[in-house]
Amino acid sequence: GNGGTVSRALHVPTKVVMAKKVVHIATSDTTRKQILRELQIMHDCSSPYIVSFYGAYLQDPHICMCMEFMDKGSLDNIHRKVGPIPEAILGKIALAVVSGLTYLYEVHKIMHRDVKPSNILLNSAGQIKICDFGVSGELINSVADTFVGTSTYMSPERISGDPYSVKSDVWSLGISLVELAIGRFPFSSEDDTPSSDDEEEAFARLSLAGVQEEGGEATFCGGGDDGTIGDDTLSPAKPDKKRDSIMLAERQRAAKRESLRSRKPSGAASRKQATGVSLAGSGHQMSILELLQYIVNEPAPRLPAGRFSPMVDEFVDATLRKE
Repeated sequence: GNGGTVSRALHVPTKVVMAKKVVHIATSDTTRKQILRELQIMHDCSSPYIVSFYGAYLQDPHICMCMEFMDKGSLDNIHRKVGPIPEAILGKIALAVVSGLTYLYEVHKIMHRDVKPSNILLNSAGQIKICDFGVSGELINSVADTFVGTSTYMSPERISGDPYSVKSDVWSLGISLVELAIGRFPFSSEDDTPSSDDEEEAFARLSLAGVQEEGGEATFCGGGDDGTIGDDTLSPAKPDKKRDSIMLAERQRAAKRESLRSRKPSGAASRKQATGVSLAGSGHQMSILELLQYIVNEPAPRLPAGRFSPMVDEFVDATLRKE
């Protein structure tokens, strides 16, 4: 996982399956204990859009955090397997993340500080939840130097040194939505296309699980206010639903193939390198510093024209509006 190693663990007394995250903290004992105290605040968080936090303990020189186990993993791994996320599912993701961020800010006066696809998780019940929010400023500062990639989701204001604000989380959400919508990081020309027929089928299953055709629009079936995006079965509510769902999946596949054809061909020259990032549509390899300067000085990324509804375009544009 980002910021540490994550493993599945069983709490023997209660038989609860948990996710155990181990983070190495190279700092003093006093600071580690302060981090541990601050993390206890997470116990007070109770929201269907926030991953439950069970507790934390010191295991020198590490801090171990025990959290709710989300068996389908993070959205960065999911979109790398299935490609661009369909609009209807993207809408549910946006709703869940905004609801989680609103809860953190209004109830606990906490900003997330690290919104990105790898911190948005999915389980087999169809629930979408955010994790790894920045309750502890000490923890964020201790881990930040080791995981530079997170800075690529920072807002222009934050990169420029302005204080962290709610707008910073909103910007990070916007970048994450663009990444999920197009299937790659917005500032990269790396080729993250599915590599097998099995992954192509995974994309179809994701589409069929949560989306149905209704009145000419793609809508969620089985979705609810608890952050779910539907189950793994097709509802028998309409006699022609299976046919319509298959047609929807075929249209999504065709759109995906068209998107892939418009990309730069894959190859070593077009992939993200360890020393930098390729700007989409150019062969120039940017260093992290150049990328951050680009984010500050250049127009914000936008969704591809004509591929999403005006409402989605407007929402994403609003999240990425610069001062």
